[in-house]
This record gives sequence, structure tokens and C-alpha cells, in this order.
Amino acid sequence: MKKFVYYAPTEIVFGKDTENSTAELIRKYGGTRILIIYGGKSAERSGLLERVEKNLTDVGLEVKSIGGVVPNPLLSKARELIWSALDYKADFILAIGGGSVIDTAKAVAHGTANPDINIWDYWMKKDIITNSLPIGAILTISAAGSETSDSAVLTNDTMDPPTKRGINTPYNRCKFAVMNPELTMTLPKYQLGAGIADIFMHTSERYFTEIQGNHLTDEIAEGLFRDIVEYGIKGMRNPKSYEAMSEIMWCGSVSHIGLTGIGAKGDTGREGDWACHQMGMAMSALYNFTHGATLTAIWASWAHYVMHDDIQRFARFARKVYGIEALNDIEATEEGIKKTVKFFKKLDMPTSLTELFGETPDYAKLEAMTLECTYNKTRNIGSIKKLGYDDILNIYKASI
Repeated sequence: MKKFVYYAPTEIVFGKDTENSTAELIRKYGGTRILIIYGGKSAERSGLLERVEKNLTDVGLEVKSIGGVVPNPLLSKARELIWSALDYKADFILAIGGGSVIDTAKAVAHGTANPDINIWDYWMKKDIITNSLPIGAILTISAAGSETSDSAVLTNDTMDPPTKRGINTPYNRCKFAVMNPELTMTLPKYQLGAGIADIFMHTSERYFTEIQGNHLTDEIAEGLFRDIVEYGIKGMRNPKSYEAMSEIMWCGSVSHIGLTGIGAKGDTGREGDWACHQMGMAMSALYNFTHGATLTAIWASWAHYVMHDDIQRFARFARKVYGIEALNDIEATEEGIKKTVKFFKKLDMPTSLTELFGETPDYAKLEAMTLECTYNKTRNIGSIKKLGYDDILNIYKASI
């Protein structure tokens, strides 16, 4: 077992009707003036927002609710909400939604606690977060895992072209995550499929790394792969299945809480690969695609491009996740890639850039994505294989 430090302080309250415990949880963590942040109209139409507001006001908590957060969370919206939070004198931020809402809430918490700081400086690593407001989450979309992770992404839509960045900090940790699988049962199928794909990919990015040797970590990751493949498909077929939706929801949190990446690279856990995520973020920044769909569109091409740099790892993935019995590592790997593509198709996710764009993207788009991904040729990405500008462009090309 390699040396590591594991820190995951979020209190998870899981199961039916758990949103009714929100007021109790907020008071536990010191909240008195609550800014609720949510996305579109679904929280209003379903009655969830009204139920949560009543749950809070019934015990004397002050509440203000603001919606309008969009997928691929925007810096401009976060800044708008920070001004509202400061004016309201909020001391607790509550997110009702999925990853975009929770990531926006994290940005709002940081900005409200540090009103003299340009919050984009945090995402550009020009400044370090040293304090923030407490955050809670009521999860309505199983996907990003932001409810239990130390990460948050923002798209700077004030730039031309826009750019998307992520940060990791202990201050991104929610104090609590309320997780009722029933709240995910009315999601549009495309959103559900994209979320399941994102869950799969959060474990994929940690599993495919050049640093290995923690066997329990591998077993946890492989078990999560098998579970999300089985119940992801079942959930797509029957989103009213509590069993399927609860498995998907729990996989989403575990996939991004760090458990599938514990135990290498010094004290911080596995470095992971994250190339697909970085390439996907470039696409969503420039063209506003759903995050999970960007990942499924390029995964197979990425896998084929890097597999020979650690063929044993890819072969183990194929055998342990899909039960492939081929003795030859290359044959096993190819079968594992085919099985994964088949899984993505069962989620109704694109498995090529042509499917994602709805047309064959021209070279100018591929070049723009590559420049965004490499921050204008100033960085490489990936862990199994270090990918520079030409490598990334070739993967995009192969994904057409």
C-alpha cells in the first residue's frame, strides 16, 4: 500500500425524503441566512424548492432563492450571485441541483467570503482560497460528484473565446449532501445518460494512471465500473426504479470522492490521467456541449491512442470489468474498448465528434479545441501518455 492522505468530510444523508432534514443540517453547520441557488424551472415545477424553503422557514431560518444557473457554470452568473449574497448578508449557501449548480454555489461561497478578490484569480491559480462560506447540497442530478468532491469548474464567458478551468481546494467541500434518488427520476433521458457517462469517466480518469500498486483501490474502482454499467443501463430503461437510481446516485458520489484514486503519488493520491476531461472541457467551453457527451465522443480514440503505453492496465480493465477472457492483452483491450463504446451507445451518448456536433467538425473547430485544451500550446495533459498539441489534435481527428 502506497502512502496517502484521505480527506472527505462531507456528511452524506441518503435515501427517501431526506430533503426534509435540510434545516436541521444547516443549523448544525451554523447557517442562519440562507441563499438557495438552483438551475431551471424543474425545482419550482416539482415543488422541491417550495418544500425546502418551508422546511427552513418553519424553524426560523431566513431564506432567499435565486435560479438561472445553466450547464457549464458561468463566471458571469457566479459574480451576479455573489453580489446578491453580499447584499442579502448570506452566511450559508445551499445548492439545489447537479454539478453546475453546486460548482456555482462553491464559487459564490468563495466570492462572498472574499469580496475584494476577483474570483477568477482562484481558478487561474493567481490567488489561493483561505476561507469561504459553508455550502450544502441537495442533489437532483447524479453526474458530476461535486457534492462530495473538492473540485469545481467555471467557464469564463467574459472572454473571447471563452475558457473553462477547474480548481481543487478543501474549501470546495460541501458540509453536507442530501441525496434522495427519487429526485432524479424525472430527468430527461439525455441528461440522465450524460450523467451516467460522467460517473463512469470520473473513475476511468483515476484508474488509468501510470502509478499503480494499491490493490484495494483497484478493486473498488473495478466494482464501481461494473455497478455503473449494470445499473446505468437499468436506470436508462426504467428511471422510476429506486434500486437503479440509488445505485447510480451513490456511484456518482463515490466516483468523485477520491476512493477510486487513493494510494499513489506521494501524499495526495493517484495523479490520474484526466486527458479526456481536459479535452471535453475545451469542447464544452467553446461550444457549450453537455460535459458527459464530450467524454463519450472521444474516449475510444483516446484509449486507442494511449493503450500501448500501458497495455496490461487496459487488459486488466477489460477482464475485470467486462469478464473478457481473451489471453492476448491487445485482443482483450480491443474488446474492452468495444464493450465501453457499446455501453455509451446504450446511454444514447455520442461516440464520435460527428455525432456530438451533428455534422463533421471542420479543421478550424478541431484546432480551436486543441488550442483551448493546451492553453494556447503552453501545457501538456495526461498521465499514462503525456499529450502535447499534436497528440491532442490527432485524438480529436481520430474521434470524427
